[in-house]
Amino acid sequence: MSWATPYIARLQQGETVSFRPRGNSMQPKIRSGQLCTVAPVEASALSVGDIVLCKVRGAQYLHLVKAIRGDQFQIGNNKGHINGWISPNAIYGRLLSIED
Repeated sequence: MSWATPYIARLQQGETVSFRPRGNSMQPKIRSGQLCTVAPVEASALSVGDIVLCKVRGAQYLHLVKAIRGDQFQIGNNKGHINGWISPNAIYGRLLSIED
């Protein structure tokens, strides 16, 4: 079980979740330990620049939608790294708010 597994399960049940992710890959948009609130989202509502809780090649991320190509979404961090392309079923929620 990875860090986001319990939050993903709740998002899949239609709940909004809050958690404090650790790491620096999304700075300065998200600083390590800030409270992030994520809600379920339909893929059709996503835009480039949205921050999503997703799974890319088995790893869970709270990262940016960098590009959209048809029904595929390119995911990456805020430091220029690209994680890869995913389908809508690998996106569990969109970031609503960030608090300290």
